[in-house]
Amino acid sequence: MLSFSLSGCGIYNFTGGNIGTAVTFQVPNFQNFATQNPGSIFEPGLERDFTQALQERILNQTSLDLTNSGGADLLYEGEIVEYRVSPMTATAQQTAAQNRLSMAVKVRFYNRTKEDADFDQRFSFFYDFPAEQNLPSVKDEALEVIFERITQDIFNASLADW
Repeated sequence: MLSFSLSGCGIYNFTGGNIGTAVTFQVPNFQNFATQNPGSIFEPGLERDFTQALQERILNQTSLDLTNSGGADLLYEGEIVEYRVSPMTATAQQTAAQNRLSMAVKVRFYNRTKEDADFDQRFSFFYDFPAEQNLPSVKDEALEVIFERITQDIFNASLADW
């Protein structure tokens, strides 16, 4: 009975991704164009770390194979368009009490097995931290939280056909 009910899951896996007939995916390195956005700062290695996080998300939540050659069934390409720290709340002394690290990426998704699933979309998220802490002291945790959310949002937009 259990095997019959599981076989009915078809092309869905246990994480909810619908890969259809796709077998491979490609995520070329995202470029870091954040400094072209006023107020954004440059973070060395951010593009590499984000690209790897997106690749790992798709590998961990689907049965797709990662490929670096052209012709992948699914292609995720894009760039980091924002990476900034902004004051969020103020104290009575007119100083920042809390800062926000914001990151945004622009993603172009191409599905060669289902072209009406293609999109060109911006995804963003943030991490708030106390102003008495500096960015280097919270950066690892902040990027983990931001990457988790943005990569899940990209995954949902591309493969979670709900």
